[in-house]
Amino acid sequence: MTTDPLLLMGEVDAATSRLLRTAASFDTADLAAASLLPGWTRGHVLAHVARNADGFVNLLTAARTGAALPMYASLDARTADIEAGSGRPPAAHLDDLRRTADLFSEAVAAMPADAWAATVQARKGPWPAALLVWGRLREIEVHHLDLAADYRAADWSEAFAHRLLREAASHHATGPTPPSIVLRLDGSEHEVVIGERVDAPIVAGPAPDVAAWLIGRADGALLSVTPDGPLPTPPEWI
Repeated sequence: MTTDPLLLMGEVDAATSRLLRTAASFDTADLAAASLLPGWTRGHVLAHVARNADGFVNLLTAARTGAALPMYASLDARTADIEAGSGRPPAAHLDDLRRTADLFSEAVAAMPADAWAATVQARKGPWPAALLVWGRLREIEVHHLDLAADYRAADWSEAFAHRLLREAASHHATGPTPPSIVLRLDGSEHEVVIGERVDAPIVAGPAPDVAAWLIGRADGALLSVTPDGPLPTPPEWI
């Protein structure tokens, strides 16, 4: 998968279209149903995706102008905005998702080449502006899964799944209590090692399913583990 933010926008647009199709299938009862995220309905997830687009527009604006503009006014404001938007009717959710997706695309198009070298203040700390488009793609694809609708990790592209998997593996490896796991991906001759290889269990399967399990979005039912036994429990993902 390309690291060029402008080329990656094609993936963002395609992922947004898939998410909008799923959202358009929801009625009021569907939106009130539970998502895969504890305590959140599908309405909460859709409201979060829209507010995330607003936050990324803020970061792109900060990178372009040099203004000290945070992603969100505050974490409390972020939470309140998601809660306030979660119970809206289906048409309002769709309008918000389309509008904010368009604003994100416009903010990306407005970026001069040198602005991508900036560092911005994301929710969890400084972040390279060059990764903002990837961050938006990751947000859309992972939260589409969280809607608990007819969308699975297997629907992710192999390129997206591999990049997400390696990012999650790096996150876990540098955490306070890194696990020891060897990941073997179907169709790949390369392994991904987290922690110490010696005596580490080997978890194998398709890259999208390994990635979904590694970020806590799947139970790993399609994966195998060697030696036989239960799958290890990955640390909490971002």
